[in-house]
Formats: sequence, C-alpha cells, structure tokens
Amino acid sequence: MKIFKILLFSVVLMGQGSIAFAQHWELDLDEAKKIAQENNKMIILVFSGLDWCGPCIKLEREIWNSEEFQAYAKDHYVMVRADFPRRKANKLPAEQEAKNAGLAEKYNTNGYFPLVVVMDKNASMLGKTGYKKLTPTEYIEHLNSFIP
Repeated sequence: MKIFKILLFSVVLMGQGSIAFAQHWELDLDEAKKIAQENNKMIILVFSGLDWCGPCIKLEREIWNSEEFQAYAKDHYVMVRADFPRRKANKLPAEQEAKNAGLAEKYNTNGYFPLVVVMDKNASMLGKTGYKKLTPTEYIEHLNSFIP
C-alpha cells in the first residue's frame, strides 16, 4: 500500500509539472492580435494537421511541447493554431473550420503542413518556416531571425 501511495503521488507531481508548462493556443487571429498589441508580443501562427501530418506531430513534440519553448513563448509570443484534422473523432466545430480555412486562404495558399508564420503584433507577416530538426533554443533563434 505504501508503494502504491508513493507511485500515485509521483504520477500526480509529474502531471502537475506538465500542466504548469501547457502551451496556450489562441484559435482566433483577431483575438491574438489584441493580446499581442496589449502585451507587445509577436504572433506565431501555426498551420498543422495534428492527427495525420508526421512533421506537424514532430514539431508539436520536439518544440511546442518543450518546457524551454513554452517558457520563452509565454513572455514573447502569442501562439495561434489553425489545425486541419482528418479523423472524424477530431473534427472541429464548423465555426472553427471556417476560421481556419480563412486563415489558410490568406497565409497558406500552397497548403503546406506544418507552416509556421511569424507576424508582428499587428499581424503583418514577417516570414514563414516549417518543421526543422532543431533544438528548442535553435528553433526560437530561427523564429526570431524573421523579426527586424
């Protein structure tokens, strides 16, 4: 019984650690723009297919979910996700699908996945990138290289 309590306590602590560093994603660019302007932050718009796109899943695991990136992003970026799931179980509400489609028409006309769009606080595009096999620190530097 004592071992069970120790294991349960350990699992709870690990869960709290991941919750503390959960990436916050905006789903609306207009809302992200307001937040970015109020807080003088850059906007990172991410086009993903998290239930079918291998590089999108790698970017999620290796960069977006890293504690290092999340800590940096919290103070410097407003993160916006436009996901395009294919599985019925992951279907988005019609309103969100329409918002994502509108973003794709404007910023992802070639349909690249993943596509990461770096924007200033007014949602003016500064550059585009995708998945790269980099450390979180290197990826942050890569994103910041688009900022004048």
